[in-house]
Amino acid sequence: MAAMMASVAAAGGDEVTVFFSMNALPYFLKGKDEKAPAEGEMGRLMGEKNVPPFKQLFEQAAELGDAKLFPCSMAMDVLGVGSDDLEDVMEPALGLTRFLSDAEGGQIVTF
Repeated sequence: MAAMMASVAAAGGDEVTVFFSMNALPYFLKGKDEKAPAEGEMGRLMGEKNVPPFKQLFEQAAELGDAKLFPCSMAMDVLGVGSDDLEDVMEPALGLTRFLSDAEGGQIVTF
């Protein structure tokens, strides 16, 4: 749902910033083609209906709508990866404190 909201909002001209942490970040490592597992009945149905995977939707949001995709610096430390290990669509890493500070006054949606 987060990927769909980001891609639609960005394509519509809204300013979109996404903060990737913990379980989402590994899918944005270069060379990792593993798809996220379907979650629940809706996830299974979305796969059957060929809904684009969340990674593709986020990439489209960045490429077509100028969404900013930020990796969590702590998650990168935990994974033992650097900026060069991430897909090119990712912005420079941010800490959660910086992300929340930058988002002050905006709408924050969490998933």
